[in-house]
Amino acid sequence: MVLKIESLKELKNFSKKFLKELNPVKTGATILALQGNLGSGKTAFVKVLGKNLGIKKTIISPTFIIMKLYDISYKNFKKLIHVDAYRLEKEKELEVLGWQEILKNPENLIAIEWPENVSKVIPQSAKKLKFKFVDEKTRSVKSEI
Repeated sequence: MVLKIESLKELKNFSKKFLKELNPVKTGATILALQGNLGSGKTAFVKVLGKNLGIKKTIISPTFIIMKLYDISYKNFKKLIHVDAYRLEKEKELEVLGWQEILKNPENLIAIEWPENVSKVIPQSAKKLKFKFVDEKTRSVKSEI
């Protein structure tokens, strides 16, 4: 499915629908692999996703800290883990943050921006979302769900 998004309200509605259709992976963490150029809507999506999951804190891109964890209670998920791999050059840089342990926990919902930078440690079960900048007011998102 490819969807044009022309407002924050449309992005919120897409996020709600996406969450309803998202089925947790039973053998480990559920991963959302968010691809797209700078400014294409990846972080904006995680922000509205977090709000739809009940997170009250302001969600910002963890570009410089790499990973941020939020407590949630949705379906079987207990944590939203927001990862920004933009600055990472090797998978090993993610490994030092306990990546393998994070992947094992089926209560984790992981949203990772720039997954192509650490593709060797992203499981095949990851749900791919491809964001694209169309113009100043419009983005498109291609989703597997």
